Amino acid sequence: MIHPSLIRKQRVLLGFFSTVLILTVVIGLQLGDSTVAFERIIATFIGQGTFEEEFVLFSIRLPRIVITILAGVALALSGAILQAVTKNDLADPGIIGINSGAGVAVAIYFLYCPIDSGSFIFMLPFVAFLGAFLTAGMIYALSYRKQSGIEPVRLVLTGVGFSMAFSGLMVVLISSAEREKVDFIVQWMAGDIWGTDWPFVYILLPWLLFLVPVIFWLANSMNILSLHQQASVGVGLRIEKVRLILLLIAVALAASAVSVTGGISFIGLLAPHLAKQLVGPRTQLYLPICLVIGGWLLLVADLIGMNLLQVGNVPAGIVVALIGAPYFVYLLMRK
Repeated sequence: MIHPSLIRKQRVLLGFFSTVLILTVVIGLQLGDSTVAFERIIATFIGQGTFEEEFVLFSIRLPRIVITILAGVALALSGAILQAVTKNDLADPGIIGINSGAGVAVAIYFLYCPIDSGSFIFMLPFVAFLGAFLTAGMIYALSYRKQSGIEPVRLVLTGVGFSMAFSGLMVVLISSAEREKVDFIVQWMAGDIWGTDWPFVYILLPWLLFLVPVIFWLANSMNILSLHQQASVGVGLRIEKVRLILLLIAVALAASAVSVTGGISFIGLLAPHLAKQLVGPRTQLYLPICLVIGGWLLLVADLIGMNLLQVGNVPAGIVVALIGAPYFVYLLMRK
């Protein structure tokens, strides 16, 4: 039974962050080399804009904004699931190496496999999922102990080790590749959002439409996983089965996101933590706020990198890392 005051608090916060997200979207539609005034945005959306305004809004800015929000939502939910499965507040698909595994798979596919331009963007999420799943399986196996289950410190260290190893492998893979392909992989590694057209929205959106309801359906199981293992078994939860399902969902969300946005870390760390600080650790309460914060954080990072820094376009992954890395160190010292 959730106390009514907590439910009211959650709804107020959800409304607040949703409003902030909408305002950020409006600001993002106005920013860029071709400035579009707010009144012209409204006129364009009701069909009274010029050809240039329609092209700028509907073909350039809006698809990028939608992709960024969807990817932020996917990464935030993936991080929340990983933290629940591992009972580790430091878990994040980027920090523990899942993104790096997806990146290696994408790099191998992009550099060495015959690529059909028509099917390339549709294959990327599946290739990234395969790489991320294999990486997650290896990290899980090396971090698991029969007596104590997942060891949080061991998982973080193992994940960081895999991330560094895959970064080295990336360098080896691109060292003899063509210049054009190397440029793409380097931008991907930096977290430069490259999938900015409507087809990428159609690729990422179905994953979220299918997996998000499943996550909320399993929300109570995520609550039970936070208990001691004996208590979880005592209430009838099939721990290993639930963990495996949740791990597959987390990997799928992270892989689908990074396949179109590149290797972005820390969104899955920051968003769940901020949501839990606001409404507590109850999954049903913090997950809705978590996904809104995740989309907003990545959108803000992309807008800062694209428009506000006077050094050219800075990848969103770098902007997020500048915010998330100090917070990660703070959590590591506190825990």
